[in-house]
Amino acid sequence: MSEGAVSSASVYFCLCNIIANSVFGADADEVKSVSVMEGDSVTLHTDLTELQTDDLIQWKFVPHAVLIAEINKHANLSSIYDDDDVSFKGRLQLDDQTGSLTITDIKITNSGLYKLLINRRRTYSKRFNVTVYARLPVPVIIRDSSQCSSVSKCVLLCSVMNVTHVSLSWYKGKSLLSSICVSDLNIRLSLPLEVEYQDTNTYRCVFNNLIINHTQHLNITQHCQQCPSPQQLYPLLGVLALLLIIFGICFYCCYARRTKTAPDHLVNSSITEMDSIR
Repeated sequence: MSEGAVSSASVYFCLCNIIANSVFGADADEVKSVSVMEGDSVTLHTDLTELQTDDLIQWKFVPHAVLIAEINKHANLSSIYDDDDVSFKGRLQLDDQTGSLTITDIKITNSGLYKLLINRRRTYSKRFNVTVYARLPVPVIIRDSSQCSSVSKCVLLCSVMNVTHVSLSWYKGKSLLSSICVSDLNIRLSLPLEVEYQDTNTYRCVFNNLIINHTQHLNITQHCQQCPSPQQLYPLLGVLALLLIIFGICFYCCYARRTKTAPDHLVNSSITEMDSIR
């Protein structure tokens, strides 16, 4: 090979590298993490401003090794392959100008690795690790009734149901008091907090994942009402016993009056029937 040919090849190689680095980044095959809430839309960008005449763009969903979308500029074709895939049915959109892929109304099952292949003189690739998070419920603060024996302390539980990949935390003002995290469980998550009845500090329970959080503020007066002592229960038990006695007397009087006013032949008939049954 002549020196001029070598020089031309070197220039072409350098130009290709410059184009690849400027368009696709220095590390074209790096994995980009994308987080999104269930039900939202997400766009996976090619970082191209405009497709060229002979570009071939392919999107693959790696967990199932399937081609889900494609743009062939040379053949002037744009295709979405979701006819037989219920996990994407009707929810994929392609940008014909840039080749970017949009997933609408995204589902938990759409979590996974997506691979972008761009054929422009040579093939470049990008990968997107998409994590879809479920909608978060609002945490609930309740009194721990099993801890009612204390006369000076109030024990509270901040709880959420059926959660995964989340954290639950108690804050006192801006200071973190305690926290608990779960990753792959689908359980009821609870975190206790102990406060005094006369505490005037502000507390909040924060429930969050990487995208969103819910905050529930603690009202000590509302949530920490004093547990009734045995002495406080005595009047209530006395009233209940008195009501039972009154009900018994009323029932007896009504039965006695009904028996007294009933005709003799009905009473005798009832007695005869009872004797026959015996």
